[in-house]
Amino acid sequence: MSFSVLSWPVGRFLHIRHYSMHLSEVVKRLNSLAPPFLAESWDNVGLLVEPYTKKNIETMLLSNDLTEEVMDEAEAQGANLIFSYHPPVFRPLKRITSNGWKDRIIARCLEKGIAIYSPHTACDAVLGGVNDWLIQAFDGEEVTPLQISVKPSDCSHQVTITVSSESEATMLMERLTPLLVQSSVLFRSEKRVELVCPETTLPTIVRLASGNGNSTSIQLSITKIEKVPMPGHGLGRKCKLAHPMTISEAINRIKSHLGLSYVRLALACGATLESSVGSVAVCAGSGTSVLCGAIADLWLTGEMSHHDILDATQQGTTVVLAEHSNSERGFLKVLQPRLYSLFGHEINVIISEKDKTPLSVV
Repeated sequence: MSFSVLSWPVGRFLHIRHYSMHLSEVVKRLNSLAPPFLAESWDNVGLLVEPYTKKNIETMLLSNDLTEEVMDEAEAQGANLIFSYHPPVFRPLKRITSNGWKDRIIARCLEKGIAIYSPHTACDAVLGGVNDWLIQAFDGEEVTPLQISVKPSDCSHQVTITVSSESEATMLMERLTPLLVQSSVLFRSEKRVELVCPETTLPTIVRLASGNGNSTSIQLSITKIEKVPMPGHGLGRKCKLAHPMTISEAINRIKSHLGLSYVRLALACGATLESSVGSVAVCAGSGTSVLCGAIADLWLTGEMSHHDILDATQQGTTVVLAEHSNSERGFLKVLQPRLYSLFGHEINVIISEKDKTPLSVV
């Protein structure tokens, strides 16, 4: 008995799952990663270009800057969404033509059905974002933001209620419990309760706090609030070093962490490469407005003006400049696996190979 082996076209009976996610869901998850309200008021973040029809995202290209070279790469890779850290649409557009390179990028995205999303300063400020990655160049302790982020509060008023006894405070809490869905208790002591609430619940809180008018022993203070601090989130980072190091050692750590062969250095007045560094402050990108006033032995940022550098060194701070985008781009390698997890591995996430700093040493 003989058998014949039939040859079938590869994949004829194979079902290959096609992964994708609707743009609206992608944006929702990206916004949860770096909430847009963390961005600076002058910034332009979130979904910047939305295709009219092609809204299923299969491939996302990560880039620090969106240039025409990166745009070519996005088309070649079949990207449906470009995650550009810097917003390519920053100032209002009066027209979209083929005359300017940014206009051409937007026109191509609209024509090809490619969305653009930018997190920029929201990603700078968020806990675990760009600045937390940047300060990991050092063995730091007590890492905190230089400028703490705040967010608009759903609760517009803070109410402080002081009573005459602990038992009265307990009864007060029992009366207020039904309102805690709309209000939050900030503090509770033996004779005092503090909570925040929306304006609509203020009359009820005042009535309940006064025991429907039967108590004369309470003291009530109402303060209007507009923004709530968000500890851990904010621009820039500062830290103490677990083990002090020399400036030379700090530079080597920076170059290794950022994958650079060079940085620019401005030594503090009287310092040498062997001077000790015990504290560090960092700001990705352009650091002048964030770093100025920060007390630290060393500042690390992308760029600063001549006069701000001069002022820092005269006040005893060494400044290291890595160039603007070099202080940010390496974060994309950290972000890539996070995005795979965020999208349940249903979107292909790739890092641009064409994205690079426009500056070179010659």
